[in-house]
Amino acid sequence: MRIDLSGKVALITGATGELGRVIARSLAECGADIALHYHSNEAKAAELKSTIEALGRRAVAIKADVTKQDSIAALKQSVESSLGHVDIVVANAVVQYKWTSVLEQPAEDYASQFESCVMQSVHLAKAFIPSMIEKKSGRFIGINTECAMQNFPTQSAYVAGKRGMDGIYRVLAKEVGEHQITVNQVAPGWTISERERTNGLDESANYIKNVPLKRRGTDQEIANAVAFLASDLASFITGAYIPVSGGNVMPTI
Repeated sequence: MRIDLSGKVALITGATGELGRVIARSLAECGADIALHYHSNEAKAAELKSTIEALGRRAVAIKADVTKQDSIAALKQSVESSLGHVDIVVANAVVQYKWTSVLEQPAEDYASQFESCVMQSVHLAKAFIPSMIEKKSGRFIGINTECAMQNFPTQSAYVAGKRGMDGIYRVLAKEVGEHQITVNQVAPGWTISERERTNGLDESANYIKNVPLKRRGTDQEIANAVAFLASDLASFITGAYIPVSGGNVMPTI
């Protein structure tokens, strides 16, 4: 048994980010052709495109603003003209900002999180799910966060956006399930990425003391969960919020 995405086309938003690039490479290693969305880092997108093509897969890098419906529509047209029908959507992009208390957080940060978490997902669904319905097959995967369950101080804007996103995914899963389209979320914990491997790990003792597995997860471990959900091995899983956090957060029944 193995994860086989041969013949599939996957779109990853925020593909040039620390996690996005590992997800993109991993899905390509499983056999998928990859559409790489980026917002501004054209050089990294070109580098990642070359990496994926070196794996023997087709790839295209496309700039877009995921918070704008017309930009997502143009993205769809570009992807389909280059690679064809999109079978797998991974909504990974999110606006970055400085975290502070509710009383001090600028109002525009709440708006940016709503736009990049909730509305990105809505725009992607409107653009790509209709063709999945026609094919009676598809995978729609969102990158959420353990923070949505933690609700710690200074997390408010991020949590608000991601909890809103959670509602969209749960409803969407019920709306499109009859077409054999699965809709799921992967919720990473505090993840070790290439940046930290290069620059050194942040102090994490206070974090890992509460993690049952007593360590931080890696970007590859997050990508592994995404690859599983994108595959036929996960064909009967939908509407799930799956923490990949070493047990740091545990949804209850």
